[in-house]
Formats: sequence, C-alpha cells, structure tokens
Amino acid sequence: MNPKDLTIIEHIEELRKRLFIVAVFFALALFGGFFVAKPLIKYLQGTAGDYGITLNVFDVTTPLTIYFQVIFLVAFILSSPLLMYQLWAFVSPGLREVERRATLSYIPYAFLLFLVGLSFSYFWLFPYVMKAMMTLSNEMDFQQTIGIYEYFSFLFKLVIPFGILFQLPIVMLFLSRIGLVTPMLLARIRKYAYFALFVCAAVIAPPELTSHLMVSVPLFVLYEISLMISRIGYRKYLKSEELRLKEEQEAEEKRQIEEALALQQRQIEELNQ
Repeated sequence: MNPKDLTIIEHIEELRKRLFIVAVFFALALFGGFFVAKPLIKYLQGTAGDYGITLNVFDVTTPLTIYFQVIFLVAFILSSPLLMYQLWAFVSPGLREVERRATLSYIPYAFLLFLVGLSFSYFWLFPYVMKAMMTLSNEMDFQQTIGIYEYFSFLFKLVIPFGILFQLPIVMLFLSRIGLVTPMLLARIRKYAYFALFVCAAVIAPPELTSHLMVSVPLFVLYEISLMISRIGYRKYLKSEELRLKEEQEAEEKRQIEEALALQQRQIEELNQ
C-alpha cells in the first residue's frame, strides 16, 4: 500500500510502531548510560573546583537522583539521531524523492549541532555565568554552601536548552526546503522572534543583565544564521517546484498526445470496418 493512501488510524499505528522502536533503543541506551554516568559525574563534579566550589549533599537520595538524571541525559543524546530518523521516516512519504534524499542528509548535521550547542554552553557560557555569580557573591560577602543537586540542576538548565535551540538552523532549512516557511516570512517576523528568544534567554539565564545578554546575543545570531540558511533551502524548493511543474506539464502533454493517437487509431479502425 502506498504510504500516502494510509488512513488516519493507520498513520497513528505507524507512528506508534516508530516510537516503539525509539523506546526500545532508548532502553538499551539507558543500560549503556549506567557505565558512562559515574565517570561523567566525576568529571562534571571536578570542574566545579575551578570556580572554588565545594559541592555538598544535603539528603540521602541526592546522589541517586543525580545518577539517574545523567543516565537519562546520556540515553537521550544517544537516542536522538534515531528519534530524528524515525520522525523523518514518518513524514517522508509526503515528500518528493529529491526532498526525501535532501532532508535525510540533515539528520547528522542536526545531531552535530546538538553537540555543538551543548559544548558551546558548557565550555563558554557556563564558566562565564558561574564566575560572574561567584564574583557577585564575594562582593556581597555571601558565604555560599552549594548542594550538588542545585549545581547539576543549574548546569542542566543552562546547557540542555542550548543543545535544543541550536537545532533552529536545521529546522528552518527543513521547513524552507519543503516550502512551509519562507525567508521573507522569517525576516518579517524577526522582531517577534527576537522577543521570543529574549524570553527564552530570561528563562535559561540567571536574573542578571550581563548573563542575560550572554545568552540572548548568541540566540539572535543563531536566528540570523537560520534566516540565511533558509534562503538556501527556499531556493532549492523553488527549483524543485519548477522542475515538478515542468515534469507535470510534460506528462500532461504526453497524455494528450497518447489520447489523440488512440482516438486517431480508433477512427482509422472504424473507417476500415
């Protein structure tokens, strides 16, 4: 059966099967995360010493909570390429062949951008924010006693959203490639997008102006990069549409010629009878 001819129920069933595949792989990734979590926690805990911080545990279950949070994070990162592939496979029947091939190639880049976003926020943004917060605390003569749960929660809150937000160029490229979004639209709604990104930065960053700007400015730059990439995708979409219309026109002309020839053949046969 052609995937385009599936009913809504069959589409839901197909989506359920694909999500089940992702869930099975996620479970396997969770098992692998058990071996990675402890070394990763020790590494992240060790970097806290660079800011003059001694991490403390205030209740019995905190180490277990942190342990499972890191396991789930590792499993999510490992499963994300498969998740993106399954989502692509679900929507690909609605795309033309050239669009399917093009959009499939976006998956490795999306995963790479996710890692770049994590790395950017952890190695550049997070140290700056931490040093700014510690400097402010020292200037106000506050003696900080930081719990490991609070430290990791703050780390995840700052780092993980950037991994997701760095998908913006690929998302815009994909939507432009299939014609759902145009660069003209992105340029027209720029001020609203900036406001939305500014709000996102307020949620991610600490309530301090410099840190807020350190988060906002990269997001604005990311939007402008997405706009430029969208122009590339939209040009390819227009070229693809032009080719599609040409193929349809040629197919229609061929059909009309075949019908005319068939009609002529029938008339000849009738005259010969």
